[in-house]
Amino acid sequence: MIRLDGPDDPPPSWANVGLLTDAIRAAALHRYTTVSVPAAGDEPARTFQWGTQLDIRPVKAFNDGTDITEQAVASYVTKYATKAAETTGTLDRPIGNREAAVLLGVPDHARRLIDACFDLEPLYPDRRLRAWAHMLGFRGHFSSKSRHYSTTLGTLRRTRADYRAAQGRQDRGLEDTEPDTVLVLASWQYAGHGHTPGESALAATIARDLQLNRETAREALSDQLALEGAHL
Repeated sequence: MIRLDGPDDPPPSWANVGLLTDAIRAAALHRYTTVSVPAAGDEPARTFQWGTQLDIRPVKAFNDGTDITEQAVASYVTKYATKAAETTGTLDRPIGNREAAVLLGVPDHARRLIDACFDLEPLYPDRRLRAWAHMLGFRGHFSSKSRHYSTTLGTLRRTRADYRAAQGRQDRGLEDTEPDTVLVLASWQYAGHGHTPGESALAATIARDLQLNRETAREALSDQLALEGAHL
């Protein structure tokens, strides 16, 4: 999403949807939105840029039946944000060689993409395509966001952890605590210590003697039973 308003300020008076649309179309054709990859080995130089098909639509907070709403965009982003590479049939962990994709039953299309990562690794080592072959060569985050407009993943994790902690306290009938509160649930008390090096050696000797005595007793019992059987 591209916005004209600031985190705490409304958009400037001269801004409108038409002007923003024209700016987006001009930016898509500009050279700073083009990425050039130099030739390497047998691979020719390539240039990646936006295509000619741009579907630019205004997003509004309320639906009047003709525009896209914030809720619709959020649902669309959520749909693809919750998908992972393994939904295409690839793997959820790194692989050391391309044969692993065959042994693990990766579908043909995903396997060809994995093979391409291994083939291009020597030509573009800085891309680390082999290390990320299980992700079809993609090693970034699925979305980019501005700290001024969006929350951070750390904040989301902290909020989720706090929610689960509060839920656990409620289930156990515990009182809520203030953040950074240290709870003392028990006190420490000295209970003793283990063997000293000398005591450890003595204990090991005693254990060996006991084991030897048990083995000797079993052998003696076996010999006695054998003699009694011979006399019968």
